[in-house]
Amino acid sequence: MAETKTILRALAGETLPTPPIWMMRQAGRYLPEYRATRAQAGDFLSLCYNSELAAEVTLQPIRRYGFDAAILFADILLLPQALGADLWFVTGEGPRLSTITTQVEFDKLGSGEMIHDTLNPIYETVRILRRELPEETTLIGFAGAPWTVATYMIAGRGTPDQGPAHALKDENRALFEAIIERLTESTIDYLSAQIDAGAEVVKIFDSWAGSLKGDDFDRYAKYPAKVITEEIKRRHPGIPVIAFPRQAGDGYIGFHAATGADCVAVDDSVTPEWVAEHVQPGGCVQGNLASKHMVTGGQALVDETRHVVEALKNGPHIFNLGHGITPDADPENVQLMIDTVRGG
Repeated sequence: MAETKTILRALAGETLPTPPIWMMRQAGRYLPEYRATRAQAGDFLSLCYNSELAAEVTLQPIRRYGFDAAILFADILLLPQALGADLWFVTGEGPRLSTITTQVEFDKLGSGEMIHDTLNPIYETVRILRRELPEETTLIGFAGAPWTVATYMIAGRGTPDQGPAHALKDENRALFEAIIERLTESTIDYLSAQIDAGAEVVKIFDSWAGSLKGDDFDRYAKYPAKVITEEIKRRHPGIPVIAFPRQAGDGYIGFHAATGADCVAVDDSVTPEWVAEHVQPGGCVQGNLASKHMVTGGQALVDETRHVVEALKNGPHIFNLGHGITPDADPENVQLMIDTVRGG
């Protein structure tokens, strides 16, 4: 029964004696079984679009660790690819996209229903997972937030300061806002299709939200999250939404109320005590152990895990890292973290 799933109980606002736990990028390169499956797929994008293998890597950390949730294995840049952008990955460097910096380039993008032709294998992965996951494990779907996805589409790659996106925003506001609007509409359709396929929760990853300041944060981080959340809830009543405006700082305050998100995920640039005081009163929070502890381990990992749990124990909390686990993490440290959360 859905209401017995601990993640869903926390998302509904329940304070649990032991917080449910999952981990961003829990299916990934730190696990030898993931590396073996990726080698079988051939390359990263082939893995994303192979429904059977993508489901397999999603299931691997559930088998190994018994996390309370599984998150669909995919990538935030599959959506711009589905809209017509060229996408490829450079080994050791990351993703590359054909750029959208002119009206002519924007006009070549598709919209709406056309994304599903490309993304159908992702929905099939969700259907497989819904069949294969243990019944106590919650299935989370996800997408990148419009601002974060736009930064890659405008620059053609990840950048340290999201400078090209900020430049386009300042130089051609109409084009920039058209990109944000197209991504907002398409993200709604993408997440909605994931829910139709079996996702029980959806998460919006705004990895670069922290580079938006003042009114820009409100217009391009908060407002798109609000539009997406409201439409998802209109189409799918009862489906919870997690929002992650990473490095938002004071922008985390009031984010639940401003967007309608059931849970706000926080990174480790803010303390758990600050989160308890300023963010958790608004609803469930998720976070926020520093990812470095998955590499270094030891007593510091135990102490800091207990610190996060203790600080956030008086409200709804999903235990997670402040950002994704890194490829150099030790799988044994993950187990130590889980044992500490569940065993005190």
